[in-house]
Amino acid sequence: MKIFITIAIGLLLSVTAIFAQQSPNLTLQQSVDLALEKNITVIQSQNSVEAAQSRVLAAYGSYLPTLSASGSWNRTQNDQAGTYTTSSFGGTQSFPASFSVTNNFSTRIDLSYVVFDGFGREAVFNAAKASASASEDRSIRARQTITNSVESSYLNVLRLGQLVKVSEENLKRDNRQLERITESNKVGAVALADVYRQQTAVASDELLLIQAQNSFDKAKADHGALIGLDMKTDYQFTDPTISDSISTTELDSTHQHYANLMAINDRAMEARPDYHAAKSDLDAAESNVTDARSGYFPTVSASAGYGMSNNEFSRISDNKNLSWGVNIRWNIFDAFRTNQSLQTAIANKKSAEATLSQTERIITVDVKKASLDLEAAHKQVEVSLKGLISATEDRKIAEERYNLGAGTLLDLLTANAGLVNAQANNINATYNYIVSKRNLEYVIGERTY
Repeated sequence: MKIFITIAIGLLLSVTAIFAQQSPNLTLQQSVDLALEKNITVIQSQNSVEAAQSRVLAAYGSYLPTLSASGSWNRTQNDQAGTYTTSSFGGTQSFPASFSVTNNFSTRIDLSYVVFDGFGREAVFNAAKASASASEDRSIRARQTITNSVESSYLNVLRLGQLVKVSEENLKRDNRQLERITESNKVGAVALADVYRQQTAVASDELLLIQAQNSFDKAKADHGALIGLDMKTDYQFTDPTISDSISTTELDSTHQHYANLMAINDRAMEARPDYHAAKSDLDAAESNVTDARSGYFPTVSASAGYGMSNNEFSRISDNKNLSWGVNIRWNIFDAFRTNQSLQTAIANKKSAEATLSQTERIITVDVKKASLDLEAAHKQVEVSLKGLISATEDRKIAEERYNLGAGTLLDLLTANAGLVNAQANNINATYNYIVSKRNLEYVIGERTY
């Protein structure tokens, strides 16, 4: 029965390998490009940027004069019936019926310009620019966030794929060992109990391979859902730019580059788009306070107009008028509406200040945690490399001792389990280090997409 299961799994792996050669490959950059194209958060943030830029244009327009043109035609029709009257002396007097039509044609063009409005116009323009800048920074951060999520998901797929390979190699190795033990048992070199123990080990390896393959397939499905991919196609995930091993040189170089925590924090404050967005929000809130306070000042505007009118359209230019002037308007008392607007703007400004301070604290904590994660991942890689070297040697020695009859099969199985565990630990540590490094880059916010 065990032999049939082994053959079935071997055929399954062979078929999988054949289809793998035919399936399209998906790299990390392709995944990122798809996510940035289809992710709803990225799309909405870009729409917000365009809306904010339109508000800047409208605010800029308040510095320009307004020009309007109008024209009208009015027709008046008077229809009066005839009448007659009787005098006291018996005589009568009649009035004939009348009908008249009067047309009026007019056209006019007006030009007006706000000379001064208590600096409200300037405040609105500055607030619009600050809001547009904040929207752009949030859009950049949204792209960074989705890219970081896609990278973490893609690296998780690669990690689980490597664990599948470890399980496959372990199953092949134990199958070869089972064949040797079975042949040795036939000639009486080993006990039948060793055959049973090795068959149990192979069965356990088969179960571990099934579980690893299942986790790998589910991770691929999750990644496809994240980037909006049609998972009806069985994509392959390989990227030559991502190494599955970390050299000592790479570890030392990265450690030196991120050794100064204070310098990293300063870099994050300089580069993080969400921090710049919070600062822009504060600038916009300050401008809104100025805009609200402008209600206490008078508004000065200038205007000019030119018009023509006549009862006959062909002679409309016979009657012309030209007007110009300056208007001053000052709300002396508006039932405290200006005060309410001002107090609301001041409260919003205080909230923006608190948000900026909170954002700064969050960034500091994020940098600290990401730096600690990278340092821990660095140590895990070093420890896992040592453990892998030791486990490989232990397994080699245990196999040689068993083949010479100086060791037991239990020792070999224990050493083999230690090797598989060490290989898995090394793979997990390696990809955890890559994820931690990229997460620190995301926390700093220097990468652009």
